[in-house]
Amino acid sequence: MARRLFEEVRERGYPGGESVVKRYVRRLREAFPHDDPPRKAPSVRDVTSWITRRPDRLDDDQAQRLKQILARCPALDRTSKHVRAFAELMNDRRGRDLGQCMECVQADDVPALYGFVTGLGQDLDAVVAGLSLRYSSGAARATTTK
Repeated sequence: MARRLFEEVRERGYPGGESVVKRYVRRLREAFPHDDPPRKAPSVRDVTSWITRRPDRLDDDQAQRLKQILARCPALDRTSKHVRAFAELMNDRRGRDLGQCMECVQADDVPALYGFVTGLGQDLDAVVAGLSLRYSSGAARATTTK
């Protein structure tokens, strides 16, 4: 870093030597120590994963970073609360509460979820059953007889 700085200031007419610049850079580093390397900003995939994961499955760093992100973006904070409420409803098989969950989304200013809620309402009985019953809609295994 000192070498590059020296080359840049020399191009602009600095008459001194490289050792002077090195000493100056060393003093700056000592005055402003950098213990931790700068952290990379989380990706959209990271944040989405943190929102959709159970809160107790986030490590302390992930939980703190998500909290900071949500504090900076109220719309994302509201959206994440609705997403988590729906995930809990789905995981706990509380399909009977879907109507209330949908009403909360419609009453809140969360346009990103309006289409989702509208789609659920198009076949509400089937969605409620799917969120309530223990039957799986996973892949079925075909059997053949000879």
